[in-house]
Amino acid sequence: MKSRTAALLLLPGLVLLVAGFLVPSFVMLFSPPGIAPAEIFVRFGEMLTDPYDLRIIGRTVGIALIVTAICISLGFPIAYLLARSTSRWSGVLLALAIFPLLLSNVVRTFGWLVVLGSNGAIGQALVGLGIVDKAPQLLYTELAIVLGLTQLFLPLAIISCYSAVAQVDPGLDDAARGLGATRTRTFWTVVIPLSLPGIVVAATLVFAGSVTAYTTPYLLGGSGQRMLSTQLFSYSSVTIDWASASATALIMTILVFLVSGLSSLVARRGATS
Repeated sequence: MKSRTAALLLLPGLVLLVAGFLVPSFVMLFSPPGIAPAEIFVRFGEMLTDPYDLRIIGRTVGIALIVTAICISLGFPIAYLLARSTSRWSGVLLALAIFPLLLSNVVRTFGWLVVLGSNGAIGQALVGLGIVDKAPQLLYTELAIVLGLTQLFLPLAIISCYSAVAQVDPGLDDAARGLGATRTRTFWTVVIPLSLPGIVVAATLVFAGSVTAYTTPYLLGGSGQRMLSTQLFSYSSVTIDWASASATALIMTILVFLVSGLSSLVARRGATS
């Protein structure tokens, strides 16, 4: 009886998931308007051998990996300090850390246009300090995309890591230090292994978000630093090449599922070690 009730409660959500997500995604990937599935797979194979498309794929994966590494390297220590803090301000600091999630991606990205522009704060500061004679071109570079995506997903990494660290009993830290372990050794041998599932979730979310993000790469990378998301937009809205658009979306989907699978494998091995 309980299993039947649970199934009935899950049924509306499953119907919504299938009708609102799985079916449209399947149609987008394998059956766009007027295109046979065979054409999509032919274009998919061409993209994996074409130097231009391979550069875009490599740039997308490379930037996503860099952003993921930066967000985890910065986000986990911040989450650890917030989770272990006994200050009455720790809740306020956590709210400030994740506050950017409440702002629009466009607003946050537009701020980088002001900062990184030729007349922006960074360029003018470098000229004012006499480091360079002319403000460097920081916009429409891979560096600009990395900075924008890092700002975009760092709060997500912090909150994911925070939830994992908060579940680790602080008494284990005290026990490790009582047995002679330093704070650094305790951090690396106790806290990080026990928080590994949260770290893996954070890394997966940041990587998937970086691969599929559109607004930030479009505004900060321009047409010279194409990524898969901006290329997908070009195929679907400019050239109206549905076969290429579906093939691009298929590559993005495979990348996300591949990283998700590897992350799950790492999390399982970490849990059993």
